[in-house]
Formats: sequence, structure tokens, C-alpha cells
Amino acid sequence: MHESAPWLSGFKADYERVFVEPWSPYLGAILLVMVVLGLMISGLFWGVFGGLKLWGDWFNSAIGLGDALKINAELDSPLIHRMSLMDITLLSGAFAAALMSRQFGISRAPRLEYVWGALGGTLMGIGATLAGGCTTGGFFTPALHSSPTAWMMALGLMAGAVIGLKLLLWTLDNISWGMQAPVSSEPTSRNLYPLFGVLIVAGILAWTHVWAYSADAKLASRAIIVIAGFAIGFIMHRSRLCFARAFREPFMTAEGDMTKALILALAIGIPLASLLFQKKMIDPYIAIPARFWAGSLFGGMIFGVGMIFAGGCASGSLWRAAEGNLKLWVTLVFFAWSGSSFTGLMHRWEVTTTDVNLEGLEFTRIGVQSYLPDMLAGWNWTYLLGFGILLLWYLFVRYNESTEKFTVL
Repeated sequence: MHESAPWLSGFKADYERVFVEPWSPYLGAILLVMVVLGLMISGLFWGVFGGLKLWGDWFNSAIGLGDALKINAELDSPLIHRMSLMDITLLSGAFAAALMSRQFGISRAPRLEYVWGALGGTLMGIGATLAGGCTTGGFFTPALHSSPTAWMMALGLMAGAVIGLKLLLWTLDNISWGMQAPVSSEPTSRNLYPLFGVLIVAGILAWTHVWAYSADAKLASRAIIVIAGFAIGFIMHRSRLCFARAFREPFMTAEGDMTKALILALAIGIPLASLLFQKKMIDPYIAIPARFWAGSLFGGMIFGVGMIFAGGCASGSLWRAAEGNLKLWVTLVFFAWSGSSFTGLMHRWEVTTTDVNLEGLEFTRIGVQSYLPDMLAGWNWTYLLGFGILLLWYLFVRYNESTEKFTVL
């Protein structure tokens, strides 16, 4: 018994290092982009908003608003729809990571925070509808796909973050209702959490195996989504990776690590993704929303304000909800409902109805599909522009870290 103790302590130390101690956001960014590139090799792409919108569609249909919002009478199952499945497995990955690190716990917020969560989720649903996606589908994925829609949404997100922080500061100075923090209780079974987390990992691996070897071609094609979505959730939780923080922190605290991690992910991902496009392994246009430039810019701005009040973006809200944050569950509910409802209204008013122009590109009243290699006649100028933007962004963040010149709080 005593002879095995050193071995056990060594394994315990390794476990703590990998599953308990926080990962660097830079490591998380690198691992995240590798998983996303793996999806792209399979002909898929990472998105979040489409899955949340499906959940909202199911809710609106259940309460009798399906016809008014022009929602399809036969909706996909949440476990079959690609983005919904990705969201569900992302939640599972973050939940497993929270259990294995013993960080899961029901987190109750002051009453006013739930109001901000509902407001933030509603604004994010409206912004994502206009931009054709959230910080994932409207910014990160189009950036990997070399679309200027990503950079227009980034500008909108930055402007929205500044506006949102100023509004939030005003509320903190002028509203006192509902700010008392509730009493929290310590869970008694925390020591069993790692075991539950390991069981979830085993369950996901079994699920992936069963679907991968299924005779149903549709299920077999979804197996990669199960494991990829789970990995994304696990990575994001372990590294606390959050796109909302990347756009918010430079203006809030001048801290730039999350932003620099995002820049690193794009610096690695853009050239690697370009090889997939050049080898025609995936069509770049499948992940480029027809929103350049008005939809991306103004949708990003509205989304940016929303994510400040919510305290997270779409993917960030998912993984933080998975670790027990009740405010973020409120955010997700209103995000899903708002995204479904506003999408229906935009279709009814034909604002986001897609058509195809003479160049074969989809367009709407608020934008058109845009792909830099086609716009700039090749990859040389595309690389130059993309890396130039990333360099300017890094210089801005690094300068602000030293001077705090652009903080608004």
C-alpha cells in the first residue's frame, strides 16, 4: 500500500496538471483551430447560431408562432441537425471538463443580472440574424474562409463592445435594484465529479463509434461532429477561451491575452485553410454569409452590445452554462428565441431572402457573399491583406496593454 503511494501521487499530479490547472488561452486557440480544420477537411464547418436558432424554431412552433414566422412545418431533430448537434456536444464537452476539474457548480447571479442576460441574449439573436452568424459563424469561420465579412463584423463587434461597456457602466451608476448577490451553497459531492466527467467522455466515444459504423449514411456522417463538438467544448472550458472577452477586454481592462490568442489562431488557421480551398477539399462559399458589408457591420454592432450585457458570446455562453452559470442559461434561452423570431421576421420582410447574382454569388438586401481570392484575383493579395489586418490588430492590442489609452471603464 505504502509502496504504491508515490505512483498514485505521480498520476494525481499529472491529472491535476492536465485536467484541473487552467490551460493557456494560446494553447486553447491552437487546439481549437486544429479541430475546426479537421471539420473542414471533412467538408464541414463550425457554427453555433444555426443550432440555437433551431431550438428557438422548435419553441416558436410549440407555442403556435410557426406559421407567422414562416418556420418549416417539419423541423430537423436537434440531434440530427448539424449545428444543433455541434452545440449539444459542445455543451457536453464543457460539462465533462467542468466535472473533471471540479469546477462545476450552480452559479446564481443577482436578479438584475438575469435581466441583463435576457436583454443580451435578445440583442445577440438580432445581431446574429443580421450578420449571418455569431462570433463563430459571422466572424471566426468566415475569417478562416478568407471573407471580408469577418473583418466587417469584427469592426461592428468592437464598436458594440465600446457602446455596451458605456451603457453597462451607466447602469451600474444609476440602477441599484436587484444587485444583491444570492447566498450560494457548496456542493457536497464534488469529489465524485471527476468520475462523472470520465463517464461522459466514455459515453461520447461510444456514441461516436456507434454512429461512425452505422448503416445509416446520415448518422455516419454526423460522427465527426459528435467528437469535434465535444472536443471544442472541452478545449474552450479548459482554456477559458471566449471570443467575447477577445473583443471586450482591451476596452474594459486593457488585458490582451485572449485577443492575442484569437489572433494566433487566425494566423495559423487562415493559411492552412487556404490550402484546403486551393485543393478543392471544401467549397469556401458554404460558410460565407451573404452579409457583406452592411449586415456584418451593423449585426456585429448589435451583437457586440448584447454580448457585453450577457457576459459571453454564443460559444462562450454555451461552455459557461455547462459549468452551471444560470445567467448564461437565461441568455441562451433568449438568444435562441430571439434568433428564431427575428429570422422569421427578416424572411417575412424579405430582408434576408437570398438570391443569386450574375456572378453566381448569393446576395440579400443587406449584403453579398464575398471571398477575397476572387475579389483580389489570387492568394498573394489575400494573404497580404489578412496578415496585415492581424498585425495591425496585434499592434493595437499590445499598445493598449502598455498605455490603457483605449479603455472605457
